[in-house]
Amino acid sequence: MILPGALAAFLLAFPALFSIVNPLGGAIIFNEVTTQQSHAQRVALARRVALYSTLVMLVSLWAGTYILSFFGISLNALRIAGGIVVSMRAYEMLSAPDTTSARKEQEARPVGEAHSQNLAGFAFFPLTLPFTTGPGTIAVAVSLGTVRPDGLAAMAAFYTGASLAVFVLSLLIWLSYTTADRMAAILGTLGRQVTSRIAAFLLLGIGVQIALSGIIPVLHEALGR
Repeated sequence: MILPGALAAFLLAFPALFSIVNPLGGAIIFNEVTTQQSHAQRVALARRVALYSTLVMLVSLWAGTYILSFFGISLNALRIAGGIVVSMRAYEMLSAPDTTSARKEQEARPVGEAHSQNLAGFAFFPLTLPFTTGPGTIAVAVSLGTVRPDGLAAMAAFYTGASLAVFVLSLLIWLSYTTADRMAAILGTLGRQVTSRIAAFLLLGIGVQIALSGIIPVLHEALGR
């Protein structure tokens, strides 16, 4: 019971978070904005960004739904709204990947102009938030939290699998950013665009699925009356 539930949660959460974070594409931009830094400084930044990204995603996943529910928003309403937001974000990434990349590069630009002694201060802002795990990632994590099942055991399995997805993605962020120079050489501009479009298409489907998980119960309740 626990293992299948955790696996299902992992398979739902990992593609969704990977699609919106896109560490492979982010690594290319990370390489561009840190060209003035040494390899050791890049490795230190990558480690900090991965750690901070883990915290941002876990807090959003575990607490985001409960914070919104505190304001009287029903779980189904959160699912519908979260699914719509995720779908819109995915459509934006799918239709204009160059715009998304340009915006991320602009967000991270101050890092390239920073002095070496000030680099640690840029690890959280702007490299983690909003560059790596920005509002889109937070919205996806909160939306994933809305599809948690009922029951203590099922909920524990869900959060175990979803949290594992966060840790695996954070490991990929660290690896991608640490080897950003090699990643940029392998992928190039075309590779980044292809990766972004594939990830955006997967995210669009996940967003629709999250929205449907809220729409269907609402329709059943309405028709039942």
